[in-house]
Amino acid sequence: MESPSQASPCCSSLADDLNLKEEQDAFLKFVEYARSMISPDDRDSVGDDGAPGPSWSWIVDRIIKTCVAYSSGVTPAILLSDLFQAWSEQHRYATSKKKMECMIPLERRHRRSKLLNTVTIDSIHEKNFLSSNSILEAIIVDTFILPGTNITMLCLGDIWSSSTIDMYLHRRYCHLVGPENAILKKGREILLTGCHLRTAVGGFGQPRLLPTEYLVIVLNEDQDEDAMLLGAQFCTDSFSSISIDAVKNGASYSFYARIESIGPLEAQGSFGGVQGQEIALVDNDGFKLNFLLWGEQVLLSNLFSIGSMLALDRPFVADAADCNTMTNQEISIEYGSATQLYLVPFIQHEEQVILTSTQMRYQGSSLSAMPGQSQCPKLSQVLLPLNSQGSIDFSNYPFRSYVIDLRDKMAGVSLYGSVLNIKREHNTSGTVFSMILEDTTGAITAKLHFVSSWSIGRLGDGHIVYISGLNCLMTPENQLEVSWVEKDNRASLVNISCLPALLNSSCLHRVSSVSDISNQRHNMHICHVSLDFVEHYRINSTLCHAICGHHVKEKSDGSVLCSFCSCTCDGELVRYFHLSVTLADQTGKVIAWCTGQTAAELLQISPDEFFVLPEDEQAMYLCTLGTDRFTVSLVCSKRSGESDQDASPDWEIVRAQKSGCDFEHA
Repeated sequence: MESPSQASPCCSSLADDLNLKEEQDAFLKFVEYARSMISPDDRDSVGDDGAPGPSWSWIVDRIIKTCVAYSSGVTPAILLSDLFQAWSEQHRYATSKKKMECMIPLERRHRRSKLLNTVTIDSIHEKNFLSSNSILEAIIVDTFILPGTNITMLCLGDIWSSSTIDMYLHRRYCHLVGPENAILKKGREILLTGCHLRTAVGGFGQPRLLPTEYLVIVLNEDQDEDAMLLGAQFCTDSFSSISIDAVKNGASYSFYARIESIGPLEAQGSFGGVQGQEIALVDNDGFKLNFLLWGEQVLLSNLFSIGSMLALDRPFVADAADCNTMTNQEISIEYGSATQLYLVPFIQHEEQVILTSTQMRYQGSSLSAMPGQSQCPKLSQVLLPLNSQGSIDFSNYPFRSYVIDLRDKMAGVSLYGSVLNIKREHNTSGTVFSMILEDTTGAITAKLHFVSSWSIGRLGDGHIVYISGLNCLMTPENQLEVSWVEKDNRASLVNISCLPALLNSSCLHRVSSVSDISNQRHNMHICHVSLDFVEHYRINSTLCHAICGHHVKEKSDGSVLCSFCSCTCDGELVRYFHLSVTLADQTGKVIAWCTGQTAAELLQISPDEFFVLPEDEQAMYLCTLGTDRFTVSLVCSKRSGESDQDASPDWEIVRAQKSGCDFEHA
């Protein structure tokens, strides 16, 4: 990793500037406060990365999830309670893993990321519950036959639990247990999902896991037995050797390939409406093929990780033309009734990353706020894993990343900032948008790659966003290219300005007066205002694209084109207000515009209801709005083509809510 330049006198001014600008952002202040509350009081409890407590992006993700769950508003108690519970479970996992590693032989220590939705056997016993999408990373403790039956049982444990649990083995795997083909034997690691729990009846007996066909056997290439299995069974066939005619005559194949990507699958025809997942595989000869999962089989994709090697025994080979999928390959493989899967997990390597000046500044301000941490030495570097492409994975980076910190070969980066501009990219394959994101250190252009269409809702200039899963690479022209791919598991893009809970959560916003906002254009502002007056001629009705909230244009052929998505959107249209209003409080007035549901909330009437009224009744209705009080969220964006010198604020009301508060005493 490229080291940052040595600190200079400008670094301190940069730190002061960051503090000055961010002290106005209550959301960021609460993130830092929450992290200081959750972080441990002693250095013996630090995480695996050597940093105290959870990462900055983890805190933001949890706060956003809680805000979505409590759309009517959250309190510090609600947020901290959720954060403490979530971090306690994750920290217990990390601590148990660290303690157990010393008890496991070196060859069994797989440096791989914890799979999403992983649960422990102890937690199953504690909660007496197991959801079907939960994952078990289990080790076979014993195998046995139920007395008087031919039912095979596995006794399972994991390296984080003190207890075990028995599972009925699915019939499709019973031939792998026994003296001849003892692949499923004591000490073998397996991955399970789609499990259901049979609880104890009447207080008698122990909970057991019912059979699941979604089982993946974990292999270790360093073990002679596993290496022989892979060599004998999976290294003969390649993707290029597949013959549809041979398949029709009963031929079967076994493949060994690397997982290149995992993403949702768009189906057509008879498969339309069925959930699908596409795993892109590359074999040792460099040939690529898609492994398709349908319906409930999609659960299996949760057991895979990019960079791991997947061994497929007897997959179903299909002509892609018969699958009606959005793919340009003639052949694909699927999970059939005779298919069995083996996985050689991707082993992560790690690299030391030196903290930049902005992160050192953030670390200093965070640690100084922690009880008992004032004497802790500052970290100068952290240990981060490398992903399968050789980029450093920043998804669990302990501190906040800024635009100025972005470098070549960074993956999983999270940024928080305002949108300067966003537009659809043309002359590119797929659905790609270009977004310029600015924080307090600079601006960067990110290419957003969507699975099929825009899916973020309304997003415009000046909106405050949190984006995770960014990848950075240097182009041959020595330009830093930043990309975001929606289908990546950890990729998210959230419009903070439009969070439903924001207006009702005083801990996440700071109330601004109208007279103050003109000097703070880069921030989002929450104001208590009234409608000073609403001029009739400034109220318009327009057709908008329901998916993105932007207006549409009618083409010469009669079709309707979205001005933002640049796609035809017949059948996806809604009628919205587009209006300009004057907002006022005790300190001043400001002209702002809004559209969509926000405009309807201000006018307290729908466009269809308003425009059906006679013009004189419309004017009378508008006169009654001056007595109402609102809490609004305002963002500022510069009109295109204007310079910094002559630009006037263009304030947008992104959310509004009627309130009965007496704002004179607020």
